[in-house]
Amino acid sequence: MPALTAEKIATLDACLGTYPHTRALKDGAITSERVTLRFSEVEPINKAFLMMVRQEKFDVSEMAIATYLQAKAYGKPLTLLPATMMGRFQHSTMFYNSERGTMTPESLPGRRVGVRAFSQTTGVWLRGILWKDYGVDLSKVRWITFEDAHVSEYRDPPGVERALPGKDMTKMLLEGELDAAIFGGNIPKDPRLKSVIAEPEAAAKEWYNKHATVPVNHMVVVKTALAKSDPGAVREIFRMLAASKKVASLPKPGAIDTIPFGFKAVRPALELMSSYALEMKIIPRRFAVEELFDDTTRAL
Repeated sequence: MPALTAEKIATLDACLGTYPHTRALKDGAITSERVTLRFSEVEPINKAFLMMVRQEKFDVSEMAIATYLQAKAYGKPLTLLPATMMGRFQHSTMFYNSERGTMTPESLPGRRVGVRAFSQTTGVWLRGILWKDYGVDLSKVRWITFEDAHVSEYRDPPGVERALPGKDMTKMLLEGELDAAIFGGNIPKDPRLKSVIAEPEAAAKEWYNKHATVPVNHMVVVKTALAKSDPGAVREIFRMLAASKKVASLPKPGAIDTIPFGFKAVRPALELMSSYALEMKIIPRRFAVEELFDDTTRAL
């Protein structure tokens, strides 16, 4: 292998969330003679997904996997790296107001359920779980959304409703305008809110034993122009990301790896997500996992 110093140093604009597994990279503890990453901070990180998919704002960016699938469907010049930035079990993300009675997955048909955007990755995962593991007919649920998809060309499927401007999902849930709601990272700390899926930790463990994978929410993308012009830089970005994860000593001994790296490691989650997304009309066709990468990133 030729020395990295023999190649031109690439200075690239990057946007990643700050996590234990990215801290060493963002703090400068992980360095490279081949690539320099110039970080921008965007809070919350999901705003960066829109900037990347609509404006190609960064050379390297974190991106929700449902957003990437839609970007792929609409021909956006982005290429996926098999590097997970956020993964989590989704069973504990759907809540109801316990003061208004009990909700279970079986009681969802006919009810009004809020979700930030119909294409939100957490929502896609949770609806897939309800569909495949609890037998919920998703078409009989009244889905109430608050935002458009990051990919501007996408339109919500028929039957999905938009909340009135200025409405707050948590307030609507507490006041009875919604029967349940799916939350992402900002789950309200209100004792009245209970999980629609009972004993979500046990349910998540059972799901993991069945599927042998973790629901992947966010991964990393690069501009396709960079992937084509400088595949060595893309390989080095992946090396740096993996090194930062190693510095964080993740996963902990005996723990499930919720941020898998490498094509083989992320493949099962991407296969599930692609099938879920097709069923929900998030994407027009199912993608084979191989299609989501190029020759360089598929080999990582």
